Amino acid sequence: MLQASPEEEPEELARFRAEWLAELQKHDAPPTQPAPSTSARTALASALDVYRRAVQHEQRGELDDALRSYRQAFNLDPHVDQAYNREEMLAGILQAQKSAEANQVDELASRVEESLSLKSVSKGKEIVVTGTLSTVIRFFPKNLRFEPENEDELALLNKLPDELLVIIIRNLDHTSVERFAAVNRKARILSLDSVIWREFIRAVYKPPQVPDVDVMIPVIDRHLSDFRRVYIEHPRVRLDGVYIAICHYVRPGLSENHWVNISHLITYHRYLRFFPNGQVLSLLANEEHSPQQIVPILKPTLRMKGLFLGTWYLSGTTVYLSDLTDSSGRSTLPISRDQLPLAGQSSSGSSENDNARYVFDMTLKLRSRPLGRWNILDIKSYDSVNLETGDNAPVALKHERPFWFSKVRSYAM
Repeated sequence: MLQASPEEEPEELARFRAEWLAELQKHDAPPTQPAPSTSARTALASALDVYRRAVQHEQRGELDDALRSYRQAFNLDPHVDQAYNREEMLAGILQAQKSAEANQVDELASRVEESLSLKSVSKGKEIVVTGTLSTVIRFFPKNLRFEPENEDELALLNKLPDELLVIIIRNLDHTSVERFAAVNRKARILSLDSVIWREFIRAVYKPPQVPDVDVMIPVIDRHLSDFRRVYIEHPRVRLDGVYIAICHYVRPGLSENHWVNISHLITYHRYLRFFPNGQVLSLLANEEHSPQQIVPILKPTLRMKGLFLGTWYLSGTTVYLSDLTDSSGRSTLPISRDQLPLAGQSSSGSSENDNARYVFDMTLKLRSRPLGRWNILDIKSYDSVNLETGDNAPVALKHERPFWFSKVRSYAM
């Protein structure tokens, strides 16, 4: 019995597929083409059934039954062995393709599950800590406890098992977890439970933060499954607040005295708020609207002058904003006549039809500064796109400043 070899050359497989396709097309050819009769196809099918039984007899060592079945199959169709070999070879190829795909999926799933496996600090103290922090906790005593501020009082947290304390900590955001860790050594150890930071990674590192989940596998491997370090060090756009750029410029004023020059310091703010579904809000507001007014209402339902809605995604440390479309609509706040226009629009104002002709693309660079992670966005480019012609034109930005991140409690994801 002819069986497909796993070491066959790709050319042979391609030739076999072509021959098999030609044979199938010949069976399905129109009536003007010669085609086997119904009785011939039925005889071939019967011969194949008998031939298969013969192979089964041979595999079980029933040689007499196998010989009789082989003779019967060849009597029905003298070329039954060739048809059987082709059928088996095709089945082997299809099975190999399916197995390869299944193995890739299983390998990926296994690596994800292995990298994101649950770890507990309860009994075995199974925590994964690397870097400087690992050298610090290495000298912690083994039997850590919560110590009350007043020695005459009891620390009730000591009555709770570590497993329950970890469950409580898992309900905090990452900032609160680190604040709790600063209480004492016991809190520090509890806050390092891998399951806490693994859940943060699962919640944050997905599109549009990363193109696909398997991108995180080598990152986790590189950090030796230290999920806390992955969460801290791997780039991410912050979704629990707003990025604000405070911009200034000086505008000359009018004076009745020629000997006196009057200058006005103009302050305006740019806001960027990112959402986990890939939506982004871009707002430019003048000094009449302070951040205290804007931040609580900076939502997709907001409609005011200078508001643009678009989409975003992160690649490495570069943030791409695209299709920023004017969504000003009817203002929900009092707007003065000297409201600053969005960059790329004329100061005299433009009609809704003119706004609809253009969208804007923005590219920013994500970086970290002390006392925060991934808390600065630098504008690298800002282009207007003509929807009718598809032409891109860079927009000059003279007074722009970096966006600094501000955490907003009501934005907590």
